[in-house]
Amino acid sequence: MVKNVLLAFALSAPLFCPAAMQSQTALPTATQPVQLSAFGGFGGVFTGLAGGKNLDVMAGVDLGLPPVHGIRPVIEGRGAYPIHRGNVDSQKSILGGVKAEFLLNHPMRPYADFLLGRGAMHYSKGGYQFGNLVYQLSTTNVYSFGGGVDYDLTDHLGVRLDGQFQKWGYAPTASGNVYAKVVSVAVVYRFSFDRRHPH
Repeated sequence: MVKNVLLAFALSAPLFCPAAMQSQTALPTATQPVQLSAFGGFGGVFTGLAGGKNLDVMAGVDLGLPPVHGIRPVIEGRGAYPIHRGNVDSQKSILGGVKAEFLLNHPMRPYADFLLGRGAMHYSKGGYQFGNLVYQLSTTNVYSFGGGVDYDLTDHLGVRLDGQFQKWGYAPTASGNVYAKVVSVAVVYRFSFDRRHPH
């Protein structure tokens, strides 16, 4: 009789153990299988055409997938719109792609990304002359390679420094391409789906 009671207690003890109960709850945000974040900020653009420069407002979203060996694959979408168009040309774009985020177990997380999408180049002062043609608008595919670093300020808020090297086509140049450089600073907000365990 006593042996049966002791056996029943031993088998049921893990059900009442706090550690066992905690193991059944959601994972902390930093190690949750999926993360969702949004970002927005400003970017300085060197358009790659005759010294053209823009100031962009930009925003986007990241969907982080389960990490593998300390690297989190991320699906990203972002858009940029010029709020200061400069004197040569202005570029706006909508891009999407993939990013690899390196989890280093401290607030700073570097990443590398590859994005592609569509963009439009508007030419200032009534158009840009190249040869016998005057270009007013070009729409094209955009290929963007880059990276940056996120730095966490709180459980939900962080800042981002990002750099991109972009290839734009259908441009008024001998090669038909321009190569833009974009440097941006953004605020990042990370959504938490686990109220008990903040990031």
